[in-house]
Amino acid sequence: MNEEGKTLVVPVILCGGSGTRLWPLSRESYPKQFLKLAGAHSLFQQTLLRIKSLTQADLTIQEPIIVTNEAHRFLVLDQLHQIDQSAEIILEPIGKNTAPSLTLAALKATDLYENGVLIVLPADHAINDNDDFCSTLNNAVSAVTANKIKIGTLGIKPTYAETGYGYIECQIESTESSYHKIARFVEKPNLKLAQQYIEQSNFYWNSGVFIIKSQFWLTAIEKFDSDIFEGTASAWYNKKLDTPFIRPNADLFQAIPSNSIDYTVIEPCTSTDSNYQLGMFELASGWSDLGTWEAVSDYQKTDNADTDGNVWLGDVIGIDTANCYVHAEQRLISLLGVDDLIIVDTDDAILIANKSRSQDVKKIVSQLKKDKRVEATTHQKVYRPWGWYQSIDESERFKVKRICVQPKASLSLQKHHHRAEHWVVVKGTAEVLCDDQTMLLSENQSTYIPLGAVHRLSNPGSIPLEMIEVQSGSYLEEDDIIRLEDNYGRG
Repeated sequence: MNEEGKTLVVPVILCGGSGTRLWPLSRESYPKQFLKLAGAHSLFQQTLLRIKSLTQADLTIQEPIIVTNEAHRFLVLDQLHQIDQSAEIILEPIGKNTAPSLTLAALKATDLYENGVLIVLPADHAINDNDDFCSTLNNAVSAVTANKIKIGTLGIKPTYAETGYGYIECQIESTESSYHKIARFVEKPNLKLAQQYIEQSNFYWNSGVFIIKSQFWLTAIEKFDSDIFEGTASAWYNKKLDTPFIRPNADLFQAIPSNSIDYTVIEPCTSTDSNYQLGMFELASGWSDLGTWEAVSDYQKTDNADTDGNVWLGDVIGIDTANCYVHAEQRLISLLGVDDLIIVDTDDAILIANKSRSQDVKKIVSQLKKDKRVEATTHQKVYRPWGWYQSIDESERFKVKRICVQPKASLSLQKHHHRAEHWVVVKGTAEVLCDDQTMLLSENQSTYIPLGAVHRLSNPGSIPLEMIEVQSGSYLEEDDIIRLEDNYGRG
């Protein structure tokens, strides 16, 4: 409680994962939580905006704590900026699953507020009804605040036998009006078990949303997995502050065991200590973790399906075709006499899969990694803290790129040993430093950066700067760069 008697609520956004089952759109360098799969905002942005709707009079909603991967720090910053949202950002040097992530957030929340109520949210879920979601969350926060339960979670009544979700078994005879007592958590079942669960009224999908006091989480993780608690605490107390980022000690974090929230604390609470009462609050509105292309298709059918159950996004023609999902980014996709297909077209890869094999898309990513192909991890459009670049053509001794530099942003002061560059401005204004000369270039103007020249590209304007870059030389890979100064702390 704060001085006004209101409950301090701290949103914790767990923004990790690579979303391999949504390849080729989702990749390690730009995973699904940053994609617009269910509306005008990314799933990450929707998660933040949803929490802004939680405005009950007895709650004080604090600034969110975001735990994300070091590699995604500038994606997070950019998407926060787009929705005018500030946050505490904790950077994990390596993924260690969700238990260390929540422990870091709980340590930060305890430093700030002593014992706030954490609302722990995955960053990559889609929810239809924000009002119902917020009402359900408010009930859970009230129950945790009043110590009726130690941990609250949200459950969804299954509508089909899903093998990709965990399940919650509840004690339906509970006399509480707002929640059911939890008997046990069940990991992702096989199809036979999933079919049995949906026939029983006391089984729910596990949403992965948890409501818990920060001090209780720290007490519980120390009790049930002291190695994770002690390792994470050591990394936290030896952290580095690199505004706006918080960086736990990388060497100490590396040694932390990897485990999930469910395995380390939630499941042991249901089986080992009756004092740790858990409550499940049913979320009545539509929900999906959008974990597969089939799930994305099903979620989008509400607004986008035609009379044959097809969902078309982009330039698509379908004749005598039913129940297909097509995401077309780069070209016309035409279908004739096919059913139950997933087709996803990006700038460098096309996925064609039967909907029934949607869970297995990650096998393609595994094969790409085995073959050491860049399509496993990166797009042709690569995002940087200053904007993005996209390779559009290349051959021996030349490469052509589109470059976009955001307003007031700058690339590093740099030079190249093996290539020269020609720059043509197609939109906006460029400030170019080349050795001892500084120039301003506007639309349709160009310049030449000789091999070995010390140079920097900046956008002094208020609109994005767009350019075409032609590289020429004996070696054109991204590692031919010597950064002399950098605003973003890159070597």
